[in-house]
Amino acid sequence: MSRSDPPSRRGLLASIGAGIATAVAGCTGSDAIGGKPAYEDGTVGNLNTSNRSNRTASQMSTAAALAQGEPSTTATPLDSLSLTSHQFVVEDGYLGSTIQGTVENGGSNRVQIVEVRTRVYDDAGNQLGRYFASTGDLNAGSTWEFQVIVLESPSDVAEYDIAVLGTPS
Repeated sequence: MSRSDPPSRRGLLASIGAGIATAVAGCTGSDAIGGKPAYEDGTVGNLNTSNRSNRTASQMSTAAALAQGEPSTTATPLDSLSLTSHQFVVEDGYLGSTIQGTVENGGSNRVQIVEVRTRVYDDAGNQLGRYFASTGDLNAGSTWEFQVIVLESPSDVAEYDIAVLGTPS
């Protein structure tokens, strides 16, 4: 098929199916249920990364295995969840670049699933990747200290943004 030929029915249906699957999986930047999360800006600051080396191949493999793959399609912005702190931190070993902080459930009900979603950017504002961490069963009045593993080199990350979402019980 040349570029000027119209797409086949099979190709068109495959494209539509892929688009729907992407939207349902939350890969469009918004949630399938409940609308878009409210992202807060975060800065990397002046980290001294000169004494930190990039992950070795083995460390990158470990980090990739521990970094969570796909966000929940049922998580939505919840008024009861708030980010009380967050910062970009460079750890030794396989952890490397991370975003760490605390989420509080200020509501009166347990939250079944809590997710922290992050997006990291370079100096030019280009998105380098999306990463997240999750936990289950955050009771009312409780906090969760999270750590999001970022697979980008610390020297490549200039800023990030972050949001917290949840699935009510």
